[in-house]
Amino acid sequence: MGPQVVAHTVRTTAAPALVHALLRDGAGWPAWSPLDSFVLESEAPGGGEGVGAVRVFRTGRHVSRERIVASVPDRHFAYVLLSGLPLRDYRADVELTPGEDGGTTIRWRSVFRAKVPGTGWIYRAALHRFTGDLVRGLARHADAAG
Repeated sequence: MGPQVVAHTVRTTAAPALVHALLRDGAGWPAWSPLDSFVLESEAPGGGEGVGAVRVFRTGRHVSRERIVASVPDRHFAYVLLSGLPLRDYRADVELTPGEDGGTTIRWRSVFRAKVPGTGWIYRAALHRFTGDLVRGLARHADAAG
């Protein structure tokens, strides 16, 4: 089975620095996303929610563990799924592109493989809705905070 891809692009009037700060702050995600709760399981080697940190998010009965694998201020944020869904090689990359108007284009792209053959399309559809809610919520929250 080939990789599944989910991608969304939205604009916010907020500056890239604010959007990146919102992505780095796992405790804030439940305020602007469909996630119910957050726990920082382990800090990054340098402390806090930098590269290497493991974050745990709960949505209803579902619990996902994610490791931050990239964080370039004002430009890029990425994480991989450690557990929580029957997926392999899940990675989400959030690219932030500054606009001439001071705003930001947010491009959220997730790539994964289903562990169970034939189920990739089901997870792609569900994650398309879920990540769409994430990125739109992030943009709305950034607009209001900016």
